[in-house]
Amino acid sequence: MDDIAHLPCLSGWNLPWSVRSNEFCSSIPPTMLLSHRIRIEATSEQRDYFARAAGTARRVWNFALAECQRMVSCGQRPDVVVLKKQFNAIKYTHSDWLDSEGKPWLRTIHRDAHAQPFANLGSAWGRYFSALKAGKPAHPPAFKRKGRCRDSFYVANDRLRLEGKSAILPKVGRALLAEALRLPGKIMGASVSREANHWFLAVQVDVFDDAALLPRSADSIVGVDLGITVAATLSSGEKLAAPLPLSAELRRMRIRSRRQSRKLQAAKAGAEIAGEIPKGTRLTFSQNRKKGAHALACLHTRIARVRSDFLHKLTTRLCRENQAVAIEDLCVKGMMANSRMARAISDIGFYEFRRQLQYKALRYGTTIVVADRWYPSSKLCSHCGAKNSLLGLGELSWTCICGAYHDRDVNAAVNLHRLATGALAAAMALPVASQAVTPGTAAGRLPAEGGKVTPVRNEYGRQDGSGQEEDGANVCTPS
Repeated sequence: MDDIAHLPCLSGWNLPWSVRSNEFCSSIPPTMLLSHRIRIEATSEQRDYFARAAGTARRVWNFALAECQRMVSCGQRPDVVVLKKQFNAIKYTHSDWLDSEGKPWLRTIHRDAHAQPFANLGSAWGRYFSALKAGKPAHPPAFKRKGRCRDSFYVANDRLRLEGKSAILPKVGRALLAEALRLPGKIMGASVSREANHWFLAVQVDVFDDAALLPRSADSIVGVDLGITVAATLSSGEKLAAPLPLSAELRRMRIRSRRQSRKLQAAKAGAEIAGEIPKGTRLTFSQNRKKGAHALACLHTRIARVRSDFLHKLTTRLCRENQAVAIEDLCVKGMMANSRMARAISDIGFYEFRRQLQYKALRYGTTIVVADRWYPSSKLCSHCGAKNSLLGLGELSWTCICGAYHDRDVNAAVNLHRLATGALAAAMALPVASQAVTPGTAAGRLPAEGGKVTPVRNEYGRQDGSGQEEDGANVCTPS
Protein backbone atom coordinates (compact mmCIF):
# COMPACT_ATOMS: atom_id res chain seq x y z
CA MET A 1 0.00 0.00 0.00
CA ASP A 2 2.85 2.33 0.81
CA ASP A 3 4.97 1.35 -2.20
CA ILE A 4 6.08 4.57 -3.89
CA ALA A 5 6.81 2.82 -7.16
CA HIS A 6 3.88 4.64 -8.73
CA LEU A 7 4.94 7.63 -10.81
CA PRO A 8 4.39 10.85 -8.86
CA CYS A 9 2.71 12.36 -11.93
CA LEU A 10 -0.30 10.16 -11.20
CA SER A 11 -0.38 10.22 -7.44
CA GLY A 12 1.73 9.92 -4.34
CA TRP A 13 1.99 10.75 -0.68
CA ASN A 14 1.91 14.41 0.22
CA LEU A 15 4.87 14.49 2.56
CA PRO A 16 4.23 17.23 5.15
CA TRP A 17 2.14 15.83 7.99
CA SER A 18 1.93 15.97 11.74
CA VAL A 19 1.30 13.76 14.72
CA ARG A 20 -0.90 14.37 17.73
CA SER A 21 2.12 14.31 20.07
CA ASN A 22 5.84 14.97 20.00
CA GLU A 23 7.09 14.28 16.47
CA PHE A 24 9.93 12.05 17.57
CA CYS A 25 8.47 10.39 20.64
CA SER A 26 9.32 6.86 21.65
CA SER A 27 5.68 5.81 21.84
CA ILE A 28 3.51 5.50 18.75
CA PRO A 29 0.66 8.05 18.75
CA PRO A 30 -2.87 6.65 18.57
CA THR A 31 -3.61 8.52 15.35
CA MET A 32 -1.60 10.07 12.56
CA LEU A 33 -2.46 12.84 10.14
CA LEU A 34 -1.53 11.54 6.72
CA SER A 35 -2.13 13.05 3.33
CA HIS A 36 -2.77 11.45 -0.03
CA ARG A 37 -2.16 13.54 -3.16
CA ILE A 38 -4.20 12.51 -6.20
CA ARG A 39 -4.24 13.95 -9.69
CA ILE A 40 -7.55 15.43 -10.84
CA GLU A 41 -8.75 14.60 -14.36
CA ALA A 42 -10.31 18.05 -14.65
CA THR A 43 -12.45 19.37 -17.49
CA SER A 44 -11.79 22.77 -19.09
CA GLU A 45 -14.54 24.37 -16.98
CA GLN A 46 -13.11 22.88 -13.79
CA ARG A 47 -9.59 24.04 -14.70
CA ASP A 48 -10.95 27.54 -15.20
CA TYR A 49 -12.61 27.52 -11.77
CA PHE A 50 -9.51 26.10 -10.07
CA ALA A 51 -7.38 28.88 -11.58
CA ARG A 52 -9.85 31.56 -10.46
CA ALA A 53 -10.09 30.08 -6.95
CA ALA A 54 -6.30 29.98 -6.64
CA GLY A 55 -6.12 33.57 -7.85
CA THR A 56 -8.74 34.57 -5.28
CA ALA A 57 -6.74 32.96 -2.47
CA ARG A 58 -3.62 34.78 -3.67
CA ARG A 59 -5.37 38.17 -3.85
CA VAL A 60 -6.95 37.81 -0.41
CA TRP A 61 -3.55 36.85 1.02
CA ASN A 62 -1.96 39.99 -0.47
CA PHE A 63 -4.83 42.17 0.78
CA ALA A 64 -4.56 40.79 4.31
CA LEU A 65 -0.75 41.02 4.31
CA ALA A 66 -0.88 44.68 3.24
CA GLU A 67 -3.23 45.44 6.13
CA CYS A 68 -1.02 43.51 8.55
CA GLN A 69 2.05 45.45 7.42
CA ARG A 70 0.13 48.68 8.01
CA MET A 71 -0.62 47.49 11.57
CA VAL A 72 3.05 46.64 12.16
CA SER A 73 4.15 50.06 10.89
CA CYS A 74 1.78 51.61 13.45
CA GLY A 75 3.35 49.57 16.24
CA GLN A 76 0.49 47.08 16.51
CA ARG A 77 0.60 43.29 16.39
CA PRO A 78 -1.27 41.89 13.38
CA ASP A 79 -4.69 40.49 14.33
CA VAL A 80 -5.99 38.38 11.45
CA VAL A 81 -9.24 37.57 13.30
CA VAL A 82 -10.28 41.23 13.39
CA LEU A 83 -9.02 41.69 9.86
CA LYS A 84 -11.13 38.79 8.62
CA LYS A 85 -14.27 40.28 10.18
CA GLN A 86 -13.55 43.59 8.45
CA PHE A 87 -13.04 41.82 5.15
CA ASN A 88 -16.30 39.90 5.48
CA ALA A 89 -18.12 43.21 5.96
CA ILE A 90 -16.84 44.72 2.70
CA LYS A 91 -16.13 41.80 0.37
CA TYR A 92 -19.53 41.95 -1.35
CA THR A 93 -19.93 45.75 -1.40
CA HIS A 94 -16.54 47.45 -1.77
CA SER A 95 -15.61 48.55 -5.29
CA ASP A 96 -12.28 46.68 -5.13
CA TRP A 97 -14.19 43.40 -4.95
CA LEU A 98 -16.79 44.11 -7.65
CA ASP A 99 -16.55 43.23 -11.34
CA SER A 100 -17.06 45.57 -14.30
CA GLU A 101 -20.84 45.20 -13.96
CA GLY A 102 -20.79 46.10 -10.29
CA LYS A 103 -21.47 42.56 -9.10
CA PRO A 104 -19.51 40.84 -6.29
CA TRP A 105 -17.36 38.33 -8.16
CA LEU A 106 -16.41 36.61 -4.88
CA ARG A 107 -19.84 34.96 -4.91
CA THR A 108 -18.68 32.80 -7.84
CA ILE A 109 -15.86 31.37 -5.66
CA HIS A 110 -16.53 29.17 -2.65
CA ARG A 111 -15.85 30.89 0.66
CA ASP A 112 -13.17 28.40 1.73
CA ALA A 113 -10.85 29.78 -0.95
CA HIS A 114 -10.93 33.32 0.49
CA ALA A 115 -11.33 32.40 4.18
CA GLN A 116 -8.34 30.09 4.63
CA PRO A 117 -5.67 32.68 3.63
CA PHE A 118 -6.38 34.55 6.88
CA ALA A 119 -5.65 31.43 8.94
CA ASN A 120 -2.49 30.74 6.92
CA LEU A 121 -1.33 34.33 7.35
CA GLY A 122 -1.94 34.18 11.10
CA SER A 123 0.22 31.05 11.32
CA ALA A 124 2.95 32.73 9.25
CA TRP A 125 3.05 35.78 11.53
CA GLY A 126 3.06 33.50 14.57
CA ARG A 127 6.12 31.62 13.28
CA TYR A 128 7.82 34.91 12.48
CA PHE A 129 7.36 36.38 15.97
CA SER A 130 8.28 33.07 17.63
CA ALA A 131 11.55 32.99 15.69
CA LEU A 132 12.28 36.59 16.67
CA LYS A 133 11.62 35.80 20.32
CA ALA A 134 13.90 32.77 20.18
CA GLY A 135 16.68 34.75 18.51
CA LYS A 136 16.59 32.69 15.34
CA PRO A 137 16.72 33.99 11.76
CA ALA A 138 13.20 35.24 11.01
CA HIS A 139 11.54 36.28 7.77
CA PRO A 140 8.12 37.99 7.71
CA PRO A 141 5.40 36.79 5.31
CA ALA A 142 5.87 37.96 1.71
CA PHE A 143 3.46 38.95 -1.02
CA LYS A 144 2.50 36.35 -3.61
CA ARG A 145 2.93 37.17 -7.28
CA LYS A 146 1.04 35.53 -10.08
CA GLY A 147 3.26 33.07 -11.90
CA ARG A 148 5.86 33.15 -9.12
CA CYS A 149 3.97 31.32 -6.38
CA ARG A 150 2.24 27.98 -5.98
CA ASP A 151 -1.38 28.09 -7.15
CA SER A 152 -3.56 26.42 -4.52
CA PHE A 153 -6.70 26.85 -2.43
CA TYR A 154 -8.31 25.09 0.53
CA VAL A 155 -11.44 22.94 0.72
CA ALA A 156 -13.00 22.21 4.13
CA ASN A 157 -13.94 18.66 5.05
CA ASP A 158 -17.65 19.48 5.26
CA ARG A 159 -17.61 20.60 1.62
CA LEU A 160 -15.74 17.59 0.26
CA ARG A 161 -17.07 14.13 -0.51
CA LEU A 162 -15.11 11.26 -2.06
CA GLU A 163 -16.84 8.49 -3.99
CA GLY A 164 -14.35 6.00 -5.38
CA LYS A 165 -12.38 7.64 -8.19
CA SER A 166 -14.30 10.90 -8.01
CA ALA A 167 -14.57 13.85 -5.66
CA ILE A 168 -17.53 16.18 -5.11
CA LEU A 169 -16.07 19.69 -4.82
CA PRO A 170 -17.95 22.95 -4.14
CA LYS A 171 -18.97 25.01 -7.18
CA VAL A 172 -17.62 22.46 -9.72
CA GLY A 173 -19.45 19.30 -8.68
CA ARG A 174 -18.01 15.89 -9.50
CA ALA A 175 -14.36 15.77 -10.55
CA LEU A 176 -12.69 12.57 -11.72
CA LEU A 177 -9.57 11.37 -9.90
CA ALA A 178 -6.66 9.26 -11.13
CA GLU A 179 -7.20 6.82 -8.25
CA ALA A 180 -9.30 6.32 -5.14
CA LEU A 181 -8.23 7.49 -1.70
CA ARG A 182 -5.90 4.91 -0.16
CA LEU A 183 -6.15 6.03 3.47
CA PRO A 184 -9.02 4.96 5.74
CA GLY A 185 -10.10 7.39 8.41
CA LYS A 186 -11.71 10.76 8.97
CA ILE A 187 -11.10 13.42 6.32
CA MET A 188 -9.81 16.60 7.99
CA GLY A 189 -9.56 18.81 4.91
CA ALA A 190 -8.09 19.07 1.45
CA SER A 191 -6.27 21.46 -0.83
CA VAL A 192 -6.26 21.77 -4.61
CA SER A 193 -2.96 22.78 -6.20
CA ARG A 194 -1.45 23.07 -9.65
CA GLU A 195 1.76 21.51 -10.89
CA ALA A 196 2.57 22.50 -14.48
CA ASN A 197 -0.63 21.68 -16.42
CA HIS A 198 -2.08 19.25 -13.86
CA TRP A 199 -4.25 19.89 -10.81
CA PHE A 200 -3.93 17.74 -7.69
CA LEU A 201 -6.17 17.09 -4.71
CA ALA A 202 -4.30 16.54 -1.43
CA VAL A 203 -6.63 14.97 1.14
CA GLN A 204 -5.61 15.05 4.81
CA VAL A 205 -6.89 12.05 6.75
CA ASP A 206 -6.82 11.26 10.48
CA VAL A 207 -5.77 7.59 10.41
CA PHE A 208 -5.75 5.21 13.38
CA ASP A 209 -2.46 3.54 14.15
CA ASP A 210 -3.63 0.06 13.12
CA ALA A 211 -4.00 1.34 9.54
CA ALA A 212 -1.16 3.89 9.59
CA LEU A 213 1.58 1.62 10.92
CA LEU A 214 3.21 -0.69 8.38
CA PRO A 215 5.09 -3.98 8.96
CA ARG A 216 8.79 -4.28 8.26
CA SER A 217 10.10 -7.04 6.04
CA ALA A 218 13.37 -7.36 8.01
CA ASP A 219 15.02 -6.15 11.22
CA SER A 220 18.50 -5.25 10.09
CA ILE A 221 20.59 -2.24 11.07
CA VAL A 222 22.17 -0.09 8.38
CA GLY A 223 24.42 2.92 8.18
CA VAL A 224 23.89 5.31 5.27
CA ASP A 225 26.56 7.69 3.99
CA LEU A 226 25.34 10.32 1.53
CA GLY A 227 27.62 11.57 -1.21
CA ILE A 228 27.81 13.34 -4.55
CA THR A 229 29.41 10.78 -6.86
CA VAL A 230 27.17 8.10 -5.31
CA ALA A 231 23.91 9.21 -3.73
CA ALA A 232 23.95 6.70 -0.86
CA THR A 233 26.43 4.10 0.33
CA LEU A 234 25.12 1.41 2.68
CA SER A 235 27.13 -0.34 5.36
CA SER A 236 26.61 -3.59 3.45
CA GLY A 237 28.84 -2.18 0.71
CA GLU A 238 26.01 -1.43 -1.71
CA LYS A 239 26.25 1.87 -3.57
CA LEU A 240 23.13 3.52 -4.94
CA ALA A 241 23.56 6.04 -7.73
CA ALA A 242 21.10 8.90 -8.08
CA PRO A 243 19.37 9.60 -11.41
CA LEU A 244 20.60 13.25 -11.33
CA PRO A 245 17.62 14.55 -13.32
CA LEU A 246 18.80 18.17 -13.35
CA SER A 247 22.15 17.28 -14.87
CA ALA A 248 20.45 15.12 -17.47
CA GLU A 249 18.01 17.86 -18.52
CA LEU A 250 20.19 20.92 -17.94
CA ARG A 251 20.94 21.56 -21.62
CA ARG A 252 17.27 21.26 -22.57
CA MET A 253 16.28 23.54 -19.70
CA ARG A 254 18.73 26.21 -20.80
CA ILE A 255 17.43 26.07 -24.37
CA ARG A 256 13.80 26.43 -23.31
CA SER A 257 14.65 29.18 -20.82
CA ARG A 258 16.46 31.20 -23.50
CA ARG A 259 13.53 30.77 -25.88
CA GLN A 260 11.12 32.02 -23.23
CA SER A 261 13.39 34.95 -22.41
CA ARG A 262 13.47 36.01 -26.06
CA LYS A 263 9.67 35.90 -26.25
CA LEU A 264 9.47 38.09 -23.14
CA GLN A 265 11.90 40.59 -24.66
CA ALA A 266 9.79 40.68 -27.84
CA ALA A 267 6.66 41.42 -25.77
CA LYS A 268 8.49 44.24 -23.96
CA ALA A 269 9.69 45.69 -27.25
CA GLY A 270 6.13 45.60 -28.59
CA ALA A 271 4.96 47.53 -25.53
CA GLU A 272 7.93 49.95 -25.89
CA ILE A 273 9.27 49.04 -22.44
CA ALA A 274 13.01 49.20 -21.80
CA GLY A 275 14.44 47.68 -18.65
CA GLU A 276 12.27 46.56 -15.75
CA ILE A 277 8.54 46.23 -16.31
CA PRO A 278 6.68 48.98 -14.37
CA LYS A 279 4.46 47.81 -11.54
CA GLY A 280 0.88 47.27 -12.64
CA THR A 281 1.81 46.86 -16.31
CA ARG A 282 0.65 43.68 -18.03
CA LEU A 283 2.28 42.53 -21.23
CA THR A 284 0.40 40.80 -23.98
CA PHE A 285 0.68 37.04 -23.51
CA SER A 286 0.86 35.47 -26.96
CA GLN A 287 -0.09 31.86 -27.59
CA ASN A 288 3.50 31.10 -28.55
CA ARG A 289 4.70 32.49 -25.23
CA LYS A 290 2.10 30.39 -23.39
CA LYS A 291 3.33 27.26 -25.15
CA GLY A 292 6.92 28.08 -24.19
CA ALA A 293 5.99 28.66 -20.55
CA HIS A 294 4.05 25.40 -20.50
CA ALA A 295 6.98 23.44 -21.99
CA LEU A 296 9.41 24.92 -19.47
CA ALA A 297 7.06 24.22 -16.54
CA CYS A 298 6.62 20.60 -17.67
CA LEU A 299 10.39 20.14 -17.81
CA HIS A 300 10.83 21.49 -14.27
CA THR A 301 8.02 19.23 -13.09
CA ARG A 302 9.59 16.16 -14.69
CA ILE A 303 12.93 16.88 -12.98
CA ALA A 304 11.25 17.22 -9.60
CA ARG A 305 9.23 14.03 -10.09
CA VAL A 306 12.22 11.90 -11.09
CA ARG A 307 14.15 13.09 -8.04
CA SER A 308 11.17 12.58 -5.73
CA ASP A 309 10.53 9.08 -7.10
CA PHE A 310 14.12 8.03 -6.38
CA LEU A 311 14.09 9.43 -2.84
CA HIS A 312 10.73 7.84 -2.03
CA LYS A 313 11.85 4.40 -3.17
CA LEU A 314 15.15 4.65 -1.29
CA THR A 315 13.74 5.92 2.01
CA THR A 316 10.85 3.44 1.92
CA ARG A 317 13.27 0.57 1.37
CA LEU A 318 15.54 1.66 4.24
CA CYS A 319 12.65 1.96 6.70
CA ARG A 320 10.95 -1.23 5.52
CA GLU A 321 14.05 -3.44 5.79
CA ASN A 322 15.74 -2.06 8.94
CA GLN A 323 14.87 -1.54 12.58
CA ALA A 324 17.52 1.18 12.86
CA VAL A 325 19.05 3.54 10.30
CA ALA A 326 22.10 5.68 11.08
CA ILE A 327 22.73 8.88 9.17
CA GLU A 328 24.95 11.95 9.58
CA ASP A 329 23.76 15.36 10.71
CA LEU A 330 24.87 17.18 7.56
CA CYS A 331 24.89 20.97 7.41
CA VAL A 332 23.14 21.18 4.06
CA LYS A 333 22.82 24.96 4.20
CA GLY A 334 26.56 25.35 4.66
CA MET A 335 27.31 22.81 1.93
CA MET A 336 25.03 24.65 -0.48
CA ALA A 337 27.14 27.78 0.05
CA ASN A 338 29.91 26.04 -1.91
CA SER A 339 29.19 26.99 -5.53
CA ARG A 340 31.06 23.94 -6.83
CA MET A 341 28.93 21.49 -4.85
CA ALA A 342 25.56 23.25 -4.62
CA ARG A 343 24.08 21.96 -7.88
CA ALA A 344 25.14 18.35 -7.26
CA ILE A 345 23.80 18.41 -3.68
CA SER A 346 20.46 19.91 -4.70
CA ASP A 347 20.19 17.44 -7.58
CA ILE A 348 20.32 14.56 -5.07
CA GLY A 349 18.29 16.16 -2.29
CA PHE A 350 20.17 15.64 0.99
CA TYR A 351 17.67 17.46 3.18
CA GLU A 352 14.66 15.83 1.51
CA PHE A 353 16.22 12.41 2.10
CA ARG A 354 16.44 12.99 5.85
CA ARG A 355 12.96 14.52 6.04
CA GLN A 356 11.34 11.56 4.28
CA LEU A 357 13.34 9.10 6.37
CA GLN A 358 12.16 10.65 9.63
CA TYR A 359 8.45 10.66 8.89
CA LYS A 360 8.45 7.17 7.34
CA ALA A 361 10.31 5.83 10.38
CA LEU A 362 7.21 6.56 12.45
CA ARG A 363 5.07 4.36 10.22
CA TYR A 364 7.52 1.43 10.14
CA GLY A 365 8.64 1.68 13.78
CA THR A 366 12.23 2.36 12.73
CA THR A 367 14.72 4.17 14.93
CA ILE A 368 16.73 6.94 13.28
CA VAL A 369 20.19 7.43 14.80
CA VAL A 370 21.71 10.79 13.86
CA ALA A 371 25.47 11.06 14.25
CA ASP A 372 26.89 14.31 15.52
CA ARG A 373 27.84 16.87 12.88
CA TRP A 374 31.52 16.58 13.82
CA TYR A 375 31.62 12.79 14.05
CA PRO A 376 34.59 11.70 11.82
CA SER A 377 32.87 8.76 10.14
CA SER A 378 35.19 8.77 7.12
CA LYS A 379 38.42 9.27 9.11
CA LEU A 380 37.92 6.48 11.67
CA CYS A 381 39.20 3.04 10.74
CA SER A 382 36.32 0.59 11.02
CA HIS A 383 38.80 -2.20 11.95
CA CYS A 384 41.03 -0.72 14.66
CA GLY A 385 39.38 2.62 15.46
CA ALA A 386 42.42 4.72 14.58
CA LYS A 387 41.78 8.18 13.17
CA ASN A 388 43.33 9.44 9.95
CA SER A 389 43.38 13.20 10.58
CA LEU A 390 45.14 13.90 7.28
CA LEU A 391 42.37 12.46 5.10
CA GLY A 392 41.31 15.05 2.51
CA LEU A 393 37.99 15.51 0.76
CA GLY A 394 39.45 14.42 -2.57
CA GLU A 395 40.73 11.05 -1.28
CA LEU A 396 38.21 8.34 -2.11
CA SER A 397 40.21 5.52 -0.46
CA TRP A 398 42.94 5.18 2.14
CA THR A 399 45.01 2.60 4.02
CA CYS A 400 45.09 2.54 7.80
CA ILE A 401 48.21 1.99 9.92
CA CYS A 402 46.79 -1.43 10.77
CA GLY A 403 46.99 -2.35 7.08
CA ALA A 404 43.26 -2.22 6.36
CA TYR A 405 42.31 -0.73 3.00
CA HIS A 406 39.15 1.39 3.08
CA ASP A 407 36.77 2.77 0.54
CA ARG A 408 35.96 6.18 2.00
CA ASP A 409 32.16 5.95 1.69
CA VAL A 410 31.86 2.29 2.72
CA ASN A 411 34.08 2.89 5.76
CA ALA A 412 31.88 5.82 6.83
CA ALA A 413 28.73 3.74 6.43
CA VAL A 414 30.20 0.89 8.51
CA ASN A 415 31.11 3.32 11.31
CA LEU A 416 27.57 4.69 11.23
CA HIS A 417 26.24 1.11 11.38
CA ARG A 418 28.25 0.43 14.54
CA LEU A 419 26.99 3.69 15.99
CA ALA A 420 23.39 2.59 15.46
CA THR A 421 24.08 -0.87 16.87
CA GLY A 422 25.63 0.61 20.00
CA ALA A 423 22.79 3.11 20.48
CA LEU A 424 20.12 0.42 20.23
CA ALA A 425 22.03 -2.01 22.41
CA ALA A 426 22.50 0.60 25.14
CA ALA A 427 18.85 1.59 24.98
CA MET A 428 17.71 -2.04 25.27
CA ALA A 429 20.40 -3.07 27.81
CA LEU A 430 21.94 -5.51 25.33
CA PRO A 431 25.68 -6.01 24.68
CA VAL A 432 27.13 -3.80 21.95
CA ALA A 433 27.96 -5.62 18.73
CA SER A 434 31.64 -6.40 18.43
CA GLN A 435 33.79 -5.45 15.45
CA ALA A 436 33.35 -8.96 14.13
CA VAL A 437 29.67 -8.37 13.46
CA THR A 438 29.02 -8.54 9.75
CA PRO A 439 28.17 -5.05 8.45
CA GLY A 440 24.49 -4.73 7.59
CA THR A 441 23.21 -7.20 10.20
CA ALA A 442 21.62 -6.53 13.56
CA ALA A 443 22.93 -7.47 16.97
CA GLY A 444 19.72 -9.29 17.78
CA ARG A 445 16.03 -8.59 17.19
CA LEU A 446 15.03 -5.46 19.09
CA PRO A 447 11.60 -3.97 19.68
CA ALA A 448 10.90 -1.08 17.34
CA GLU A 449 10.77 2.46 18.66
CA GLY A 450 8.61 4.39 16.24
CA GLY A 451 10.47 7.20 14.64
CA LYS A 452 12.73 7.91 17.60
CA VAL A 453 15.69 10.06 16.55
CA THR A 454 18.75 9.39 18.68
CA PRO A 455 21.53 12.01 18.45
CA VAL A 456 24.89 10.53 19.42
CA ARG A 457 28.34 11.95 20.01
CA ASN A 458 30.34 10.57 22.92
CA GLU A 459 28.09 7.90 24.33
CA TYR A 460 29.19 4.89 22.30
CA GLY A 461 32.77 4.07 21.44
CA ARG A 462 35.60 6.29 20.38
CA GLN A 463 34.38 9.46 18.67
CA ASP A 464 37.15 12.00 18.42
CA GLY A 465 36.67 15.37 16.78
CA SER A 466 36.84 15.49 13.03
CA GLY A 467 39.40 18.28 13.02
CA GLN A 468 36.90 20.67 11.44
CA GLU A 469 35.81 22.43 14.61
CA GLU A 470 38.28 25.23 14.08
CA ASP A 471 36.90 25.74 10.56
CA GLY A 472 33.27 25.48 11.62
CA ALA A 473 32.61 29.18 11.09
CA ASN A 474 33.28 28.72 7.37
CA VAL A 475 30.78 25.89 7.06
CA CYS A 476 27.97 26.13 9.57
CA THR A 477 27.62 26.75 13.26
CA PRO A 478 26.88 23.46 15.04
CA SER A 479 23.47 23.43 16.66
